[in-house]
Amino acid sequence: MSKYFSRRDFLKLGGLGLGSLAFNRFAPNIFTPDFINFDDGDIVRVATTSVSVYSTPSLDLTKSAITSTWYKDDLVHVYEQVTSEDPDLKYNPIWYRVWGGYMWRARLQPVKTLLNLPLTSIPDGMRLLAEVTVPFTQPWRFSKAFGWQSLNFRLYYESVYWIETIVDGPDNQPWYRIYDDLTGNYSYANATHLRPILPETLGYISPDVPADNKRIEVNLTTQTLVAYENDIIVFQTNISSGIPSANHTTTPKGEFHIQDKYPSKHMGNGNLAAGPDDYELPGVPWTSFFTDYGHAFHGTYWHDNFGTPMSHGCVNMRTAEAKWLFFWAKPQTKNWSSYLPQSDKIDDNGYGTIVNIHY
Repeated sequence: MSKYFSRRDFLKLGGLGLGSLAFNRFAPNIFTPDFINFDDGDIVRVATTSVSVYSTPSLDLTKSAITSTWYKDDLVHVYEQVTSEDPDLKYNPIWYRVWGGYMWRARLQPVKTLLNLPLTSIPDGMRLLAEVTVPFTQPWRFSKAFGWQSLNFRLYYESVYWIETIVDGPDNQPWYRIYDDLTGNYSYANATHLRPILPETLGYISPDVPADNKRIEVNLTTQTLVAYENDIIVFQTNISSGIPSANHTTTPKGEFHIQDKYPSKHMGNGNLAAGPDDYELPGVPWTSFFTDYGHAFHGTYWHDNFGTPMSHGCVNMRTAEAKWLFFWAKPQTKNWSSYLPQSDKIDDNGYGTIVNIHY
């Protein structure tokens, strides 16, 4: 595939996310009926090294045969969702009917292709949050010595990043410069693939309820999370906690408090040449830390296997649910400018919402 998008490629990519963004020179090329009415249907991304297609919705090879295999970042069209009768998969019985058979959803990410009108400018010294709205986008770097170079990693759907300026990218179209909070490095990505999240569109949930009257209960046995206000359930879901092992990946038991929160967090060691199953996760969205050792609630773009342990100790959540928790739990800043540009977290010295983790 060419590194440059033709207009036809652009139109094939999908819908338009307008939000409250400003128009610019890019806009007149895309307002066609085909573009606006485009429907990409139900698509999933292979989020691990490979995922097999089975003849029936079962992992039992005495009942089901492997008919084909899809690989990392392949995009698969889903015809329908079915519920398996496999007793070993009661916590996650959902399969997708695809071409040639069925795929279990555990390592598939539901994705969309929503293209965005680029901003015309970002004020000097400011960073904005931006969410990836395509299955994945390829970041590049730029240097005077080597010019534009494609990097060996991708930015995935629903991951969130800090953008801080707009440039003409390698295709001479608007690209955003992205700041990496772990390495301090910069990369660039196609502006149509990221939706800026403007501060005025964000708001806290139940901000007047005191921190002592909110609490989060995590049950490691049932792999569930329940949020309470004044002992009334206001939210509940299934989660994926840490994988029990001697390698410090077990989610700790006990009573904690939300300590600080980052809307975007690069988790790992900064090795962006890591393999698909290595612990290297840029742009982890809506992260709320509750221990000094880095345990947190956060959105998850690398699996859809909630209801069983999957993590290195954190509490994995669906991204929309992690975002809800982020804006509901204390601490809550009164001014979004506290994120920009130096500080990108909310910190309340550990006196945030109570977190009880138990079996």
